[in-house]
Amino acid sequence: MRILVTGGAGFIGTNLVKRLEKEGHLVCSLDNYSTGSEDNHQENIDYHFADMRAVTDYDVYGPPDFVFHMAAIARIQPSFKQPVDYFTCNAISTLNLVDWCARAGVPIIYAGSSSKHSGRFKNPYTFSKDTGEDIVSLYQQHFGLKASIARFYNVYGPHQLKEGSYTTLIGRWMSNIESAKQCVIYGDGEQRRDFTHVDDIVEALCLIMEKKSFGYDFELGRGKNYSVNEVAEMFEISPVYEAAKAGEARNTLNEDTLAAEILGWEPKINLEKYIDDWKNIKE
Repeated sequence: MRILVTGGAGFIGTNLVKRLEKEGHLVCSLDNYSTGSEDNHQENIDYHFADMRAVTDYDVYGPPDFVFHMAAIARIQPSFKQPVDYFTCNAISTLNLVDWCARAGVPIIYAGSSSKHSGRFKNPYTFSKDTGEDIVSLYQQHFGLKASIARFYNVYGPHQLKEGSYTTLIGRWMSNIESAKQCVIYGDGEQRRDFTHVDDIVEALCLIMEKKSFGYDFELGRGKNYSVNEVAEMFEISPVYEAAKAGEARNTLNEDTLAAEILGWEPKINLEKYIDDWKNIKE
């Protein structure tokens, strides 16, 4: 198949395009490189620079048979400083793409966020992503869109960002440790996160496509969470503590079984082993 991956030069997108290319698909990536990188480019992938807020005709990139919509501005804290950018990028671009998919009869998987479970108005990022879900649902109900929503939980793994304001905890701490910088915990460290490896996420996304499992909201989390203090113990570090940040969930944990029931999906990679393997390589 010819598959379009938006955000294909980003963290999750890069891991996804590598898997799709390996399976013999023709893959086209659209990315504005705000957080994606040319360093992530893979052989045999058709890469294009595009601001999706301005794209309304996807035929110009070669008509796809399937779309994975991974593109978004991520992370909660920066969204408080640039809410308009978050809304236009995450919601308006989704509207443009979903409308095209509905008219062209092309199925789409939308990358949602587990942050929605902490409240739609918790922060601008969550609101923008949740609005994207609303758009998908509207077009499913009224315009015949074939789609499913896949909500990610605290993803980590190869190609994760390690520098800048869009990093997540695992990537940021790895970078800090490698650079002998202090690691910081915001709040008391007892907040818990359901850390899910990107390979497990990609496996679920491919299963949705292969099984044509449309019309579902899939929660893609490992189903086990750890406190940030426990993660610090895994890394064997002594972090400093600073004030908690606004808009953050206290806990994330996937307890939904739909992905297992419909897709036969079972996450396989656990955080402790991932960190132990990284420490062994580092030594």
